[in-house]
Amino acid sequence: MAAEPKESASNNPGLHTTIDDATRGYFMQQTMYRIKDPKVSLDFYSRILGMSLLKRLDFADMKFSLYFMGYENPASAPRDAVDRTVWAFSKQATIELTHNWGTESDPHFKGYHCGNSDPPGFGHIGITVDDVYKACERFEHLGVEFVKKPADGKMKGISFIKDPDGYWIEIFDLQSIGKITSSAA
Repeated sequence: MAAEPKESASNNPGLHTTIDDATRGYFMQQTMYRIKDPKVSLDFYSRILGMSLLKRLDFADMKFSLYFMGYENPASAPRDAVDRTVWAFSKQATIELTHNWGTESDPHFKGYHCGNSDPPGFGHIGITVDDVYKACERFEHLGVEFVKKPADGKMKGISFIKDPDGYWIEIFDLQSIGKITSSAA
């Protein structure tokens, strides 16, 4: 008799396997990071990670801006501002960079908690690349800060880099992640 897969409800108390019809069509749309300086963060996410700015929203009365970044082609976005907002919010797995105005020039601003220092909390996002080693060579050439390089540690073939605000980004390719996770399967 075959063992139940690790993902089965019997191995995961609290897991529901019958999806409520009311939730059909839900999808993960965004993860929000607070950023100190949009000029620096937009450069990182566009030039270093290859994302595009899908939508920018400015809230002058509340003194903050939102920058929605993702791997969509912005040329396919509608030109109308409202339609573009709906288009951007229809895309999966975007990053919302939230800038509270003034943090970029405030000498007393100490930054945001990235979740990987005490007390630990939020950990990281993950980006799939074609070749983790080649991508990390490029990141190193571009001066990106590493937490872990792909040849380091016990888990070979994955890397962690930091964005300008200290948030961690896991970098992996599908071949490497398959090898790494085969022992955990």
